[in-house]
Amino acid sequence: MNIHKRFIVQFFIQLILVFILFFFLLIFIWGIIGFSIMNNEVTQDLSKADDSFFSHRITIHRNKATFDDELKQLAANQNGWLLVLTQKGKVIGSYHAPEKVPAHFTQSELASLLLQDSSASVEYTHWLLKETYPKPYLILFGRQNAETRLLNEMESDIDWKNHQLHLSAVTVQQLNKENGWAQLINSTGKVVDQYGTHKEPITYSIQELHSLSKKNQDSIAVYYDAKSEQTIIVGLHDLSSTPNLEVSLFKTMSKGFVVIPVALFLLLLIGTFWYARKFGVPLITMMKWIQNLGSGLFEQPHDLHQRPMMLNKKGKLKRKYRLYKDLIATLSQLTEILKQNEVQRRKMKQTREEWISGLSHDLKTPLSSISGYAQMLESENYSWTEAETREFAGIITEKSTYMMDLLEDLTLTYRLKNQALPMAKEQVDMNEFIRRTIIHFINNPTNTEKKFIFHPHNGTIFAPIDPKWFQRIIDNLLTNAIKYNPSGTVITVSISSIEQHLMMITIEDDGIGMDNETLNKLFHRYYRGTNTSDSGSGTGLGMAITKQLVHLHGGSINVKSALQKGTTVRIILPLLIEENNRGFVSKSDIQ
Repeated sequence: MNIHKRFIVQFFIQLILVFILFFFLLIFIWGIIGFSIMNNEVTQDLSKADDSFFSHRITIHRNKATFDDELKQLAANQNGWLLVLTQKGKVIGSYHAPEKVPAHFTQSELASLLLQDSSASVEYTHWLLKETYPKPYLILFGRQNAETRLLNEMESDIDWKNHQLHLSAVTVQQLNKENGWAQLINSTGKVVDQYGTHKEPITYSIQELHSLSKKNQDSIAVYYDAKSEQTIIVGLHDLSSTPNLEVSLFKTMSKGFVVIPVALFLLLLIGTFWYARKFGVPLITMMKWIQNLGSGLFEQPHDLHQRPMMLNKKGKLKRKYRLYKDLIATLSQLTEILKQNEVQRRKMKQTREEWISGLSHDLKTPLSSISGYAQMLESENYSWTEAETREFAGIITEKSTYMMDLLEDLTLTYRLKNQALPMAKEQVDMNEFIRRTIIHFINNPTNTEKKFIFHPHNGTIFAPIDPKWFQRIIDNLLTNAIKYNPSGTVITVSISSIEQHLMMITIEDDGIGMDNETLNKLFHRYYRGTNTSDSGSGTGLGMAITKQLVHLHGGSINVKSALQKGTTVRIILPLLIEENNRGFVSKSDIQ
């Protein structure tokens, strides 16, 4: 997967994660709001609580129940009491209960309490506590039903015939104490008598009766007398400071509208830091890496412990960098290439300086000789004989020829580099070609101290070569074997084939060999090997030219050498073979 697709997948996954996180955040916030609303409802009226509300607020140990302080405070604020009963009706725990509450309830009493007799002066709400205990326990929350009690007390005092409440002093005192009111309504819905309300007598319509029944700020009890067709309504005003459900909901929502922006801001802040860590830090690290490359430091950034910042202790990419692994791989490759180029540039610079120094010396030396002999010939103070003149002219010619060869080699290397050297290949009998070359070297009087051995191929062997330039290859290799080895060195040349498709020419000597540095730089254009036993005058371009010419012939060249063990050069070329028996050829056989 390339980096573009990886980015698309990464962003898609992150958007899904953000959506899921935002969804759960909304559920969490609404859960808090719902819990707050439920808590407010329970604070107003404990009877609105559910079973789970009591699970952690009531503790039962050794068949005895205890209540926590919060639950006690709620019951006391609502003028109620709490009871915990077993399945058989035994009270094992109570708080704020009246004295008349029994220590044990019969099944009929429990039925009356649970089914809630509407005429009872006490109101009970019940729950089962069974979440944390193997046996369920019954929880009762009771409180006085003041309006029903007052209504029962009023019934005997009402003057039904005269349509008057006729309240006793005790009843009036109770109404005032409970902040209550009472109304007597006839069959037409008209209020014929009332107490404790500031409204003028009215006639109730169906809508008004419906509205009165829906009011939640007053507790109401009603009694209808069928004989007189009149109804008594007793109500108690709720003047408690606890806010009603609408106000509580409004406050809770107000808090929610404050909490939600704060939560979203924190989420945004966390997301910003997360994105900065996931995307910003890797980009900054890679920018620093690129800056290092621009300033010549070819390595990736390191931490304070000098360890690569992008890798863990196991040497693998850290998770936050894996998204950019293609880019990191490209940067690593670029860094390695630039590092190798820098090393190569330094080596080339050093080699070039050495070569220029050697080339300057090689040009200066023959020029000094030419200039010196020319000045001697020009001098009027001496009269040179004809033999001396010829000797001077020969030296000048020799030095001039060397300089011309040096310049030609230099030109040839650049022609080879730019592939501007024309090649005229033809099928050549390589046995005969190598034999003649070796005979030429044997016949040279300067090579009498060397021994030559030739092993031709066992059969006629042809190869597509340019005779002129391939001659240059063999001459260079044999010249080096002669020049850089002492007297008595044996130089062996052999030709063999590889699977009838390739030809291998091997030039081997048992001379002084080469060290690793010389061997590694042997084919450099600007490197010239030296020999302590021979001052030599090489151009330093022979082996570089040899390698390039071998490549132009479609072949390869390999050199192996060790100090005091000699040198072996192998050239491999494509060939054509015709079977014919040939024998072993040595220097003594070639005359």
